[in-house]
Amino acid sequence: MDSYKKLLLANKAWVVDKLSVHPDYFSRQAEHQKPEFMWIGCSDSRVPAEDITGTEPGELFVHRNIANLVIHTDFNVLSVLQYAVEVLKVKHVIVCGHYNCGGIKNSMTHHDFGLINQWLRHIKDIYNHNAAELAAITDPQARADRFVEINVAQQVRNVAETSTIQKAWYNEQRPIIHGWVYDLRTGYIKEIATLEPGSKLDGIYEFDFSDKFEPYAPPASEPVA
Repeated sequence: MDSYKKLLLANKAWVVDKLSVHPDYFSRQAEHQKPEFMWIGCSDSRVPAEDITGTEPGELFVHRNIANLVIHTDFNVLSVLQYAVEVLKVKHVIVCGHYNCGGIKNSMTHHDFGLINQWLRHIKDIYNHNAAELAAITDPQARADRFVEINVAQQVRNVAETSTIQKAWYNEQRPIIHGWVYDLRTGYIKEIATLEPGSKLDGIYEFDFSDKFEPYAPPASEPVA
């Protein structure tokens, strides 16, 4: 049997299983979605969001890409984020990376990967900004693990720096942003970072939604170009 046909058979078995417990399962699902969580995860096939969190269809609004990045020129992730926050009114945004991430490991090398080099460049920049800490870790696996955590923490900040999030924080005091790392070796999730609504951000990244807008003025210690 062709491998893809096994997927179709598994789908039929899954439908039967769901209907045996809740006969109206799919009719209820088809009406609307109201997830409490948005999930920004890695595309890695070993990190299925619903499975590792024990959630059902309709509970997570999911976006996935290589190394779970939130890039401010990526209209894909920004559109998904805006829909989740402004339309679905999610209460939590979760950025979940994972140890042994290929995107993270490959960004730590000098290899040429073709088109994907442009994507990995964003991760390389994060490595460069944290080079001293990472270089001090002599074990390659431990260094890669720590870089996974640093990347997640940075993506949490990237989420918070969007106008979509800051506007929701200002008007509705939501969502909470979480940074997690999934350990492929154990199955457990590790909490890395949390930003509550209204968390202080670096000044230049903060938007002013009040009527009293004042241009950003750098502090005296900040050099002016």
